[in-house]
Amino acid sequence: MKLSKLIENIPVERLTADPEMTVTGVTSDSRKVTPGCAFIAVRGYESDGHRFIPNALTAGASVIIGEEAPDGVPAVLVADSRRAMALASANFYGNPSRELYMIGVTGTNGKTTTTNLIKSILEDALGAKVGLIGTNRNMIGGAEYPTERTTPDSLELQKLLRDMVDAGCTHAVMEVSSHALYLDRVYGVDFDQGVFTNLTEDHLDFHRTMEDYAAAKSRLFKMCRRAIINIDDPWAGTMLEAATGEKFTYSARSDEADLTARDIKLHLGSVSFCALMTGRLEKLRLGIPGMFSVYNALSAAASAVCAEVSLSAVGEALKKCSGVKGRAEVVPTGTDYTVLIDYAHTPDALENIITTVKGFAKARTVVLFGCGGDRDAAKRPIMGKLAMDLADYVIVTSDNPRTERPEDIIRDILNGVEESERPTPYEVICDRRDAIARALEIARPGDVVILAGKGHETYQEINHVKNHFDEREIVAEVLKKTS
Repeated sequence: MKLSKLIENIPVERLTADPEMTVTGVTSDSRKVTPGCAFIAVRGYESDGHRFIPNALTAGASVIIGEEAPDGVPAVLVADSRRAMALASANFYGNPSRELYMIGVTGTNGKTTTTNLIKSILEDALGAKVGLIGTNRNMIGGAEYPTERTTPDSLELQKLLRDMVDAGCTHAVMEVSSHALYLDRVYGVDFDQGVFTNLTEDHLDFHRTMEDYAAAKSRLFKMCRRAIINIDDPWAGTMLEAATGEKFTYSARSDEADLTARDIKLHLGSVSFCALMTGRLEKLRLGIPGMFSVYNALSAAASAVCAEVSLSAVGEALKKCSGVKGRAEVVPTGTDYTVLIDYAHTPDALENIITTVKGFAKARTVVLFGCGGDRDAAKRPIMGKLAMDLADYVIVTSDNPRTERPEDIIRDILNGVEESERPTPYEVICDRRDAIARALEIARPGDVVILAGKGHETYQEINHVKNHFDEREIVAEVLKKTS
């Protein structure tokens, strides 16, 4: 590709390279530079890519794209190299998002389930081949690929979208994190839809305030042709105000929405409701329990009807949908109690899963949870108090401590535990494996044991090392030892 094509639509402050030169690749990692490629120097939070320009040149980079460059070096100087990388990545891979019907889903909770539901509906109702980008996995049609983060960096994202197009995908649905929006990972992506699920406390270690967090989320709605908004959420106004295209709203409470849920029924293992839209009424049922499942079904239905799927076809497709790994996932145990694994790692998500379980548990609701290290510490006491206020037995343990001492994280949680006025019995077991064993040991017939926080993750991160840790395997091992 010629350099002129690579930097098309990028605001260039100064060009010291030949625009007709051929560029063989693009990278922001100096270790991945190959002869003839463009090296994009990005200022990160832990390191500044401009420091590695000499390494990139030694490895054979033909041009530097960055906010500064040494004299005499072929370079494209820009004001914002992050955005330049996003646009250059899109150009290099032929702007694949323009060839797909792109759906972005953002919010604190529900993104993973909602994106999976949308994919299933589009495949069932339209016979479409759909790509998926998310926390649990990336998918091209039925093929699965591992993922490291909710939203990939711009270069990886554009390559993945190109792979989807080349594989015959017509639609792509992706989770869009606040970090990805703030750090311009999705800058330049051509979104047909942006879907907002909800906003609750999370990531305040990064965004500092809920207002900043909401502002980051709202960026998606400046980038899409249609904004699909949950107007029951207190932050809906921020999202609607940011929206520059058409607006479509959904609600489980208000008849003012474009799509409304009525006659909501919460069953053991499922939810059902009547979906009302401009005079049309359709009974929808989803085989995942809890009020949060009503909202996930609503958001997926809203997205689908805006993608030209009939409400009746949505209803037929939802009947066939099942749960997502790590979201209210029942672990086979062969015991007279139930074990659930759920990704709940925010106050709202923890409250949702405990409330849902208490709605069908025949006996006690036992909750095991911790909080992640190097993340928003303010939510730790909130989650501690919530668990004590709602559950029947609580085990406080570790999650992903990362670079923090697990004992320090637990101490923060216990500040909230002590604020609860409810005399809920609780234990503190720092080692999560031991904590799981203890939860199974105390389980009685009819109890539901919730292992909260890890969800789909099969590792525990300690001091930058991801150690294998699959709670499904651990449950099986504990039960085998005690059988």
